[in-house]
Amino acid sequence: MTSATTSFSTQRNEIAGHSVAEIAQRFGTPCYVYDWASIARRIADLSAFDAIRYAQKALSNIAILDRMRRSGVVVDAVSAGEIERALRAGFVANSHPSGIVYTADVFDRESLELVVKHHIPVNCGSPDMIDQLGAVAPGSNIALRINPGFGHGHSQKTNTGGAQSKHGIWHTAIDECLIRADRNNLCVTGMHMHIGSGTDFEHLAQVCVAMEQACLEVGRTVKTISAGGGLPIPYKAEQTYVDLEQYYQLWHATRNRLQDKFGHAIELEIEPGRYLVAESGYLIAEIRAIKAMGENTFYLLDAGFNDLARPILYGAYHPISVAHRDGSTTQLEREVVVGGPLCESGDIFTQEEGGFVSRRQLPAASVGDYLILEVAGAYGFAMSSNYNSKYRVPEVLIEDGQLKEIRRRETADDLLRLETIPE
Repeated sequence: MTSATTSFSTQRNEIAGHSVAEIAQRFGTPCYVYDWASIARRIADLSAFDAIRYAQKALSNIAILDRMRRSGVVVDAVSAGEIERALRAGFVANSHPSGIVYTADVFDRESLELVVKHHIPVNCGSPDMIDQLGAVAPGSNIALRINPGFGHGHSQKTNTGGAQSKHGIWHTAIDECLIRADRNNLCVTGMHMHIGSGTDFEHLAQVCVAMEQACLEVGRTVKTISAGGGLPIPYKAEQTYVDLEQYYQLWHATRNRLQDKFGHAIELEIEPGRYLVAESGYLIAEIRAIKAMGENTFYLLDAGFNDLARPILYGAYHPISVAHRDGSTTQLEREVVVGGPLCESGDIFTQEEGGFVSRRQLPAASVGDYLILEVAGAYGFAMSSNYNSKYRVPEVLIEDGQLKEIRRRETADDLLRLETIPE
């Protein structure tokens, strides 16, 4: 595994060797830009695991999925649409390890139909899913996503374990699930455990113990265990990466103990989303207004929370930099609030959890200069919307020194295509 590094600056005139002004003038603003070299480095970080299963909900553009597949990464899908994306990007279920796994807490009818049609393995997050799959696909192998009774996360909204979380099968219900599997002629061959975003080794050790206990309860049919995701990346200069070697060794030791007890090989998967793509992404916006409001000065952008929702959802912090349209730099700074164009008071990028507005020390700028929201590759475009009837923005991939448009900007025709006025 390689060691990860990061650095932040409040002035940025280039992204991966390309001028911010050039990108903005060619593709317009707002727009998302992804640096493939960053993603490739993060894939290499996790090479010790038997399988890297990308949680595509973080960034699901089919060009990114295609490059993931070509790099040996497999994929996780949580909806019918994500299954279709994975298929369009060239993934197939009947490979080893399976190119696509469906992981969810429910089957909607479309997802169940696709799972059966394409023989996609299922990671069940609710006991009812076992009966629903067994009714239409008896003889299948399944995995169980177990909620160990505790969780972890930088926000309650990103904590996916414990009694307040809807995710997974409660750890005391494993025996019930085995009975349901037997009744439906299904075999439990995989176990999955993910307690939320962020990692510390005290919690991770508890997860490993809980995984081992759950696997022993299921028995020798288990062939694969998944460490889940949630690997942290720094959004602030004082934040650090997890020690990946120590992280891997904890899971590897758990796998080895299970192999010794079961007498056969156990494959170890990891399921990163944010870790692979967050740092690759930049949202470039144009400053369209600067105004004083009492004690606050606002930089108002042409990008809003319809483009990047993490600040309004979680109070999430993103590094912010400024690129002057003429490529110049300045030593002058101002304390500003950064907001968007939406008809919502909460359309603020510099806010904390709970909606409290905060200021950021940024370079002095003028209307027409560019502002870059950084570390925006994960849960950025993927969570974007047409709120206020805004058009969703283009996505651009930087690969081998080239700028490649992988999603064009939406138009009015795209926005209104599915709507009709009845007679």
